[in-house]
Amino acid sequence: MAKIQLGIAPIAWTNDDMPDLGKENTFEQCVSEMALAGFTGCEVGGKYPKDTAVLKKALDLRGMRIASAWFSSFLLTQPYEQVEKDFIAHCSFLKEMGAKYCNVAEQGNSVQGKLDVPVFDGKPENTAEQWKLLCEGLDKLGKVAKDMGMTMTYHHHMGTGVQTEAEIDRLMENTNPDYVWLLYDTGHLVCSGEDYMGILKKYLPRIRHIHLKDVRLPIRQRVIDEKMSFLDGVRAGMFTVPGDGDVDFEPIFDYVNKSDFDGWYIVEAEQDPAKANPLEYALKARKYIREKAHL
Repeated sequence: MAKIQLGIAPIAWTNDDMPDLGKENTFEQCVSEMALAGFTGCEVGGKYPKDTAVLKKALDLRGMRIASAWFSSFLLTQPYEQVEKDFIAHCSFLKEMGAKYCNVAEQGNSVQGKLDVPVFDGKPENTAEQWKLLCEGLDKLGKVAKDMGMTMTYHHHMGTGVQTEAEIDRLMENTNPDYVWLLYDTGHLVCSGEDYMGILKKYLPRIRHIHLKDVRLPIRQRVIDEKMSFLDGVRAGMFTVPGDGDVDFEPIFDYVNKSDFDGWYIVEAEQDPAKANPLEYALKARKYIREKAHL
């Protein structure tokens, strides 16, 4: 039986990629509302204090802790030594905060942050040489993480070279399972048009972190038809919290519950907080997970 912990990402309150979204929301409001909605863990946002003593106190007061954090790797565009140096600093911060997971996504050729590139038509395709560079670099970073007592999970993502099932397969086949684990993100798989249950069943023993993100399929279709960027899709409301979109989470919850998975479920639904009140949607997600995942 799975032993799952439940957290939520700060991106619903403040969006680090588009700082105007949620600029009015403070760190204190964000973590207070996370706790108020019934979550005990979170990921790290740009407004979080960099001083671990200050951050720990703020989280302890609210019964919260850090589960993990995103790390942008640039293995395809920067010297490996620079990436590793930044990665070690990132993992050191997480370890000091008591977190066990670091989520890596390769950004060297990503279009996810480019407002003028259609996310579906403009997606990069790695060359054979880039695949080799990426997989070898991830193996090295994964070993660094393991040596520090951390687990490195790879975050497949829209607008990157690791988005589709075939690309996830290639990454998993060409990296060391002792060092490179998978972050399973429901929203990015459904948005990309992948077999999300098939991927879960294929890789669950190697999945160490799960992002619960729902998708509004009519808006996804609009993003395709109007050749919108990933960030414009976010603004338009392509993503939402579990139970508010078109993804059926019950088979996911049922399958994971019967497994030995002992990581985190993180609700991660980037929306415009002016349109989707973060506390309201956090409460909605918590209620849905309680009813459907019995958690």
